[in-house]
Parts: sequence; C-alpha cells; structure tokens
Amino acid sequence: MVDPRFESPVDRSIREAVERGDFDDLPGKGRPLPGAGGTGPVDENWWIRGYLQREGISGDALLPPSVQLRKELDAIDTTVAGFRDERRVREHVAEVNSRVVDHMRHPMGPRVPIRKLDADEVVSRWRHAREQRRTVPAAPEPAPPRRRWWRRGT
Repeated sequence: MVDPRFESPVDRSIREAVERGDFDDLPGKGRPLPGAGGTGPVDENWWIRGYLQREGISGDALLPPSVQLRKELDAIDTTVAGFRDERRVREHVAEVNSRVVDHMRHPMGPRVPIRKLDADEVVSRWRHAREQRRTVPAAPEPAPPRRRWWRRGT
C-alpha cells in the first residue's frame, strides 16, 4: 500500500473509489485485457489496431504522408481501373502529380523515392486493361441438372 502522505490526488481518487466498491461490478473484471494477454508476444498497439478495425478505418491513415503518397502512386492502375473515360483518368493523374510536386517542395516524413506520373503511360495502361476486360468472355452459366423422366413425378 502506498503511504498516504505521498499519494497523488489521482491515486487518492482511485483508492477511494476502490474502497467504495465503484469498480466491483465492471464487465470483464478479473479477465486479461483483450489483445494484451494470451500466449503470444504482447503487441503494444493492440488497442489501436482494434479501434481501427472496429471503425473500419484503414491503417494507411496512420502512415507518414510520403509513404501514403508512394502507396497511392504504386496503386494508380487499380485506382483508375474504375474510371469510365480518359478525361477522368487524366484529371486524377494531374491531381496526384500536384500532390507529388507539393511533397517535393515541402517533404514530410521519411525519404521515399517519389516521382511524377506520366499521364500518357497511365492512360495507355488504362486503355489496355479496359480492352482486356472487354475481350474476356463471360463464363456461361452452367445448365441446371436434368431430371430423368422416371423421376419427374417425385
């Protein structure tokens, strides 16, 4: 027990609450914290990961801006794959390039190799991917199984 003469106001409040029984009926009393206990190594950020998962937030939001930008540059083809026209693809590439230039002028975070995108290359890959999707025939639906004539009455 802590000597009351050296007890901080916070410690005193907690001790008084324990003596009153304020913590007796809390859910999970006597059980280890989720993610902190168990047989494996303790993950110091288990509660952050749990929060992000519960809220449906990507862990990429916690990355430094330079790494976020690099990941966006690497995934440009999948990002523009859903666009319907070339004008929208070029607008998106121009917007990403403006953020690349801003980052080059005022770098933040770790140094990551970043360069501007060539809009013509991205549009060319986008067109090629669209043509590939158009030429791939859709798989025909399998025919329902035929029933034999002698089992039709059952």
